[in-house]
Amino acid sequence: MTGRTVAPFGGAKLAILSGGAVVTLLRDADPAIPWPGFWDLPGGGREGGETPRDCALRETREEVGLIVPRAAIVWERRRPRPGGETVFLVALWPGLGTDALRLGDEGQEARLMPIAEFLCREDAVPMFQTDLAAYLAAERG
Repeated sequence: MTGRTVAPFGGAKLAILSGGAVVTLLRDADPAIPWPGFWDLPGGGREGGETPRDCALRETREEVGLIVPRAAIVWERRRPRPGGETVFLVALWPGLGTDALRLGDEGQEARLMPIAEFLCREDAVPMFQTDLAAYLAAERG
């Protein structure tokens, strides 16, 4: 049998889009973590036998206090990385307000940020800017 071996996913990120905005999280400024002080999307590492969707939904609940309906997830992209894959998911949540966000134990701030601002910030995690731009391009067809 031929084919490539796919490493299991190690974590997942969720871009929650509401109108022209995306839910973002300002990472802690701790230099011991990847991308300290950068704007990020909710998500993180897999726990146990979680699926990518389970991981992204759990991390989103823990980090910004949102319980995202599974049916709101409309897109998925896998990104290879050493030791596994990161799975990038997009959920649509019309009418979401900033007052719904509740910062958890990680991060400095949760914000509903205009998508255009997130995509052009120099202090946003670049791989997730790329993934979000890919989703938007696919939607424009």
